[in-house]
Amino acid sequence: MKEDQNRRIQTLKKSLSARGLDAALITGPENRFYLSGFLAEDLGLTESAGALIISKKQRFLLTDGRYEIQAREQARGFTIVIYKRGLAHALKDLFCSLGVKRCAFEPSFLSCSRFERLKKTLPNVSWHDLGDICKKMRQIKDPIEIEKLTKAQQVAEAVFQKVLPEIREGRTEKEIAFIILKGLYTLADGPSFPPIVASGANSALPHAVPGDRKIRHGEPIIIDMGARLNGYCSDMTRTLFCSKPAEKFIRIYNTVKKAQRAAQEAIRPGMTGREADDIARRVIKEAGFGKYFVHSLGHGVGIAIHEAPAISFRSRSRLKSGMVFTVEPGIYLPGEGGVRLENMGMLTEQGLQIITSDKWIYDL
Repeated sequence: MKEDQNRRIQTLKKSLSARGLDAALITGPENRFYLSGFLAEDLGLTESAGALIISKKQRFLLTDGRYEIQAREQARGFTIVIYKRGLAHALKDLFCSLGVKRCAFEPSFLSCSRFERLKKTLPNVSWHDLGDICKKMRQIKDPIEIEKLTKAQQVAEAVFQKVLPEIREGRTEKEIAFIILKGLYTLADGPSFPPIVASGANSALPHAVPGDRKIRHGEPIIIDMGARLNGYCSDMTRTLFCSKPAEKFIRIYNTVKKAQRAAQEAIRPGMTGREADDIARRVIKEAGFGKYFVHSLGHGVGIAIHEAPAISFRSRSRLKSGMVFTVEPGIYLPGEGGVRLENMGMLTEQGLQIITSDKWIYDL
């Protein structure tokens, strides 16, 4: 087993021991990968690629026959249990042999029906909320994770560079999205999320879905995309114009750029997510567009495309060195269009070190 994964498991075990728990059931796909290296994806809420059991002395990966070869190759150091009758029945035999009476679980990653099945099949086991131990560990990236995140971003930028010549008047949003996806599957393992390509009035929708709308003269085009590579994600947004935009959108673009730079230069460890968010929000508010900045300034990026920390007006959690998150202010005018610029950065004791290239942020 890799040294980093072993360290993570030891931290988890200490937490279990301190609470008098016998084991932890890990069903969240990101946490499953973080602790074991098993990369299989869950296909939906009702389908799981497997679960981990971390007990005081042993560690298991329970999965079905579809993933047996992958599990044995990737989850080194884990005992692989292949179940045929489902997770609950596999746990019944395993818990009996291990003497598990008190087990932690992840409520956010276990459906009510599956949990009820576990309780019915294992009536002598008490279940306890695992809490945020894995979330806290994943917030601070180690050097290997930073390297993987940086590489994922570099690949995304290489794809974006190839896409740029294809963005022209008359092309549809769907066509551009397809070109992005083709590049991400060619140079990476695929997208870290479905790419957003939004032109004209559609760019006023922060999470617009690419459609058949054709790109037109002088209007804003928001492209939000990221690569998934070796289990880690990247995320970037750029706003483009096929020709010179109207003065209103020049002003909006420059305001968003100013807000982003202000936040990137000022964010420091010890700030709350709310304080970091407020740096950019003040710039946009002073320019008269405060009510059109409708989302948080940023979010953590790692194994999941959205994870802790939240760089949000709602967050009072303090930022720490080693966190990786986005800085993505935006202004969205309903019925007209919007502008968003997004970079990823790693927080250090000296400030935010930007992972994303400054390319494609223009002086208008």
